[in-house]
Amino acid sequence: MEANTKPKLNLDGIGVTSRRTRERLVAGLEKKGIRNSAVLEVMRATPRHIFIEEAFSHLAYEDRPVNIGYKQTISQPYVVARMTETLLAAGRPERVLEIGSGCGYQTAIIAPLAGEVFSIERIKPLHDTAVANLRLLGIDNVKLIHGDGSLGHAEKSPYDAIIVTAAPLGVPRELLGQLAEGGRMVIPVGGPAGQELRLITRRGDQYLSRMLDHVRFVPLLKGQLRF
Repeated sequence: MEANTKPKLNLDGIGVTSRRTRERLVAGLEKKGIRNSAVLEVMRATPRHIFIEEAFSHLAYEDRPVNIGYKQTISQPYVVARMTETLLAAGRPERVLEIGSGCGYQTAIIAPLAGEVFSIERIKPLHDTAVANLRLLGIDNVKLIHGDGSLGHAEKSPYDAIIVTAAPLGVPRELLGQLAEGGRMVIPVGGPAGQELRLITRRGDQYLSRMLDHVRFVPLLKGQLRF
C-alpha cells in the first residue's frame, strides 16, 4: 500500500496549533458532556493539525468540521468524541470497522482504544493521506482499505463495533450483517433535510436502534474513486 510522502511536521504544534489550544478543545468537550477519560486523553494527545491542510491549520482545534477536499470534511471534534465514547460504553472493542477513513483523524482516535481497526475509504487520494498520517503517528493496529464502504468488509467480520462517518439514507443491510452479537454501530442516517445519529445494538436477529443526536454528515456513496 503506497502512501503519499509528507514533509516532517511539528507534532506538538505551535501558536494556534499548540498543546495549549488542544487543552482548551478538550476542556470544551468536557463541558459539552464527554465523560470518558480515555477518549478525552486520546483527543488531547492526537495532533489534529497534521490532518488538515496548512491553510486551515488555525481551525485545527476549533470544535467544527474542516474541509479536506473532494467534498469531504474532517468531523467536528465533539462528534468524533461522542461517537467514540458511545462505542466504548460496552467496553473495549477488539475488532472495529470504520466506514469512511477520510484523512484518518477518527481512525487515529479510535485505534488506541481498540484491538484492531479496519477502515475503508472510497476516495484514493484521501486513503493515501490517511495511510501517511497514521504512519506519521506510528499507529500500527489499523488496516486501511481503498474500497466501497457501503459493502463493509465481510472478510474480517463480525465486528464488535462499527463506526460510520458518512450518512446513508437507510442503514445498509451489509453492515448490520457484519455486526457481532452484542456489537454496537454508530451511524448517521438521513438525507439533506436532516440526519439522526443512531446507536444500533445487535441482540440475536434483532437490531435495537436509539437516536443520539441530530447531525450533518456528507452522504455515504457507493463505489470507489481514484481521481
